[in-house]
Amino acid sequence: MTGKKILLIVVILLVVAGVIVGTVLHSRSDVPAVTTAKAIHGDLVSTVSGTGQIKPKTIVNVGATSFGRITHLYVKEGDHVAKGQLLATVESEQPASAVAAQQATIASSRTNVDSYVAAEKTAEANVEQAQADLEQKKFDYQRAQALYKDNLIAKQDFDAKKAAYDVDVATLAQRKAAVSQASAQTASARSTVQQNTATLKGDTYSLGLTRSVAPFDGLVTNIPVREGETVIIGIQSSAGSTLMTLADMSTITAEVKVDETDIVNVALGQTATVTVDAFPGQTFTGKVTEVGDQALLRTTGLATSQSTTGTEEAKDFKVVVTLDPVKIDLRPGLSCTAKITTAHQPDTLTIPIQALVMRDPAEEASLFKNHGKASTTATPATPGKQSTLVQGVYLIAKDENRLRVRFVPVTTGITGTTDIEVLSGLKQDDEIVTGHYKILRTLRSGLAVKRDNSITPVAVTDDSSS
Repeated sequence: MTGKKILLIVVILLVVAGVIVGTVLHSRSDVPAVTTAKAIHGDLVSTVSGTGQIKPKTIVNVGATSFGRITHLYVKEGDHVAKGQLLATVESEQPASAVAAQQATIASSRTNVDSYVAAEKTAEANVEQAQADLEQKKFDYQRAQALYKDNLIAKQDFDAKKAAYDVDVATLAQRKAAVSQASAQTASARSTVQQNTATLKGDTYSLGLTRSVAPFDGLVTNIPVREGETVIIGIQSSAGSTLMTLADMSTITAEVKVDETDIVNVALGQTATVTVDAFPGQTFTGKVTEVGDQALLRTTGLATSQSTTGTEEAKDFKVVVTLDPVKIDLRPGLSCTAKITTAHQPDTLTIPIQALVMRDPAEEASLFKNHGKASTTATPATPGKQSTLVQGVYLIAKDENRLRVRFVPVTTGITGTTDIEVLSGLKQDDEIVTGHYKILRTLRSGLAVKRDNSITPVAVTDDSSS
């Protein structure tokens, strides 16, 4: 009997143990499994991305400055040109003939000036001669006056001396007038030379308009015309012909579009890294040098101020990143992606972004006291009054050898790619629930959980529905 009693006791103990284990397993089956992570210190970088294309800082359309047929194109697309280099010529026979004719006219005018200068010198010599004759006649007249007063000469001789003196006075006046006339003719001839020279400058300018030169060192990106085509100059009501497009590649920019939700974090001077699709594996650095004020419609690329109809579609803003000097031959129009660093916090407390939820702190505190169950004595909510939701996380806490969660409000700072800065509410090594998303949606303070970090967390970009 002793053996049977022992066997019976063993069987009873096994049954009881099985019941206990089954009860425990059944109770644990209702405990949700969560993934967790710890709040840790680290460097956090907040970035904003945008896509666009490579553009030169300066791009110019070289237009036709003279009407006529293109006689020669000296460059082709893709050529690098230097400032002042000849790019193209338009037929120039008429302005060249005008320049040659005006040069001949100027030569003739200068010959006239030389002849008038010689005549002026001759007139001046005649004045000197007349002054000498007058001086002689003056002395003769004065002697004749003295002799006639003393009755030493006849009145006829005195009158002759006086008449000779008067003639020389008139002759001197006449020759002085001739000098003035010669000087005036010389001045007029010189003015004619100046006028003809000014006309030559205009003709030379017109001739120069038939030659197009590079306004700066750059790259030829487009030539829409060919030799033999006739080009026209622009007028007020219509654009003229474009000979070619030049890009100043000494300063290269990446012009990208940034989403309207991110543009508020972008500022001048922020650093950026740029990748170009044509050069995989290579990264270029630069700084933000322009942030657009006009929103651009995503479907059309037009500014909202240019749109004639109201629309609620997504919008972008233009951001220009000026690249640091590069050795690679980047070309305008290459597709690129810019990653702009909007903030950097070294050694700051961070948590995964997906851990954040929105909850009512008062409600969560009540739930925690009742182990996740709503209190039967809670004050009924006032109709029409909305609960106050705040941002926070679920903190893992031990309660009677069981893991329970408690909602903790947190204040956050900058946002990185996967992590976010915590300014208050948590401390180093605090363990929080990070997922997954379906669990976080229904999780409440006070509930028991079990840790299972073998579950792959589901990244969530918007926990506002939590």
